[in-house]
Amino acid sequence: MIHTVWPYLAVMLLAAGLFPAMERRFGWRVFSVLPPIVFTYLFVTALAVSGLWQVNDEIRAAQSMLTAHMVPALLFLLMINCDLRAIWRLGPRVLGVFTCAAIALFIAFIATFLLYRHWLPGNDWQPLAALSGSWMGGTANMIAVKQAIGMSDQHLAMSLLTDALCYSMWVVVLFSVARLAPAFNRWTGAKSSGDMEVAETPASGPTTYDSVLLWLGMALAVAALSGWLSGWLPVSSMVSGTTWTILLATAAGLVVAHTPLARFPGAGTISSAMLISVVAILASQSNFHGIAAAPLYLLCGVTIIAIHAVLLIGFAKLFRFDLYLCGISSLAQIGGVAATPVLAASYSRALVPVGVLLALLGYILGTGFGLLVATVMSALAGQ
Repeated sequence: MIHTVWPYLAVMLLAAGLFPAMERRFGWRVFSVLPPIVFTYLFVTALAVSGLWQVNDEIRAAQSMLTAHMVPALLFLLMINCDLRAIWRLGPRVLGVFTCAAIALFIAFIATFLLYRHWLPGNDWQPLAALSGSWMGGTANMIAVKQAIGMSDQHLAMSLLTDALCYSMWVVVLFSVARLAPAFNRWTGAKSSGDMEVAETPASGPTTYDSVLLWLGMALAVAALSGWLSGWLPVSSMVSGTTWTILLATAAGLVVAHTPLARFPGAGTISSAMLISVVAILASQSNFHGIAAAPLYLLCGVTIIAIHAVLLIGFAKLFRFDLYLCGISSLAQIGGVAATPVLAASYSRALVPVGVLLALLGYILGTGFGLLVATVMSALAGQ
């Protein structure tokens, strides 16, 4: 078992590079169904659950630090070739998909409660209400709903466990369905948002070791500076320091994209490597301890996501939404601001700003959404 940070980091880097290297070397057909990033997520999750590394204070601190610095650094690099005009051309369709995803999520929560209400007596509906706040926004919204409805800490543990496990499964599904986008879009009659042309600034030359080092140093410096500046900005239950850090790093990338630095080679190469590394680190935090303590709530979580997915597919067919925007809108609500741009980047780099903005919109709406769900469930429970 691994107890220290450096062996843990070695495993993360090896896992991140393993499946892309296998795809490039062997070209197995399985990679046309499940991309390397999905295999990486599943492989690292399996290693985490098997207990290859001990989740002690040192490794937990390393996971937190890596996520806090690598995600904004990744977003900075992804913005270098971002075409804001293409995002603007998406227009009301983005908000339309997000609204339909929210409606599907609301119906899913209420339908699931009605389905299992006989096994959720008294206040046992409260963990689902708190979960709805998290699945529209984030953990801060869950805590806000918990406080507002007077939910116990024991019930909060059920919400947190269901959130972590079901969210992890849904992330794997959303990464996996990317290859189905052409067939899905033909079925719905939608034009893929991933087909937007990104007006990339031509590089001034091939990627070299010095350009890799310079871009990497610049990205990490921007992440550190964004984190420092976020400490001076106002925070609330809706806008945290992490939110400010991500916004500042994204803005910095957009600024650099309109300077001669955008012609400097290497940003795309580093962002691709960093993307799959971030996915590996996120997967390494998977934890299934306590799964036997809340089987009913886990069943509820799976049911909610299944109903949400079916309804969202129906909306996509009705309004001709494409798969990428459906996936990003869904994860913007269920996943949050850290995971959504990572998924968007795996779909199309042009959609990363969409993922960031929709995730922030989810944070804004999360507490109100959770309180609405709580009100309806309380009425249905006769309380």
